[in-house]
Amino acid sequence: MEDYTNVLRKIGHNFRIERTKKRLSQEAFAELTNVHVNYIGKIERGEQNLTIKKIVNICNSLGITINEIFK
Repeated sequence: MEDYTNVLRKIGHNFRIERTKKRLSQEAFAELTNVHVNYIGKIERGEQNLTIKKIVNICNSLGITINEIFK
């Protein structure tokens, strides 16, 4: 059984991977997803509890599927 903090870290790590694949800085990624840059940092460090809606919005902004984030 997974601890939710580990899941958040994995999701954040996967978002970071996808962001860097697209050669986006955290600032550019924040602008693309219409959130504050500090929020992006918290997501990538696994400190931000995300709603499904926010995950879907971020995935859509990156042009990726949810499956890619939950792999």
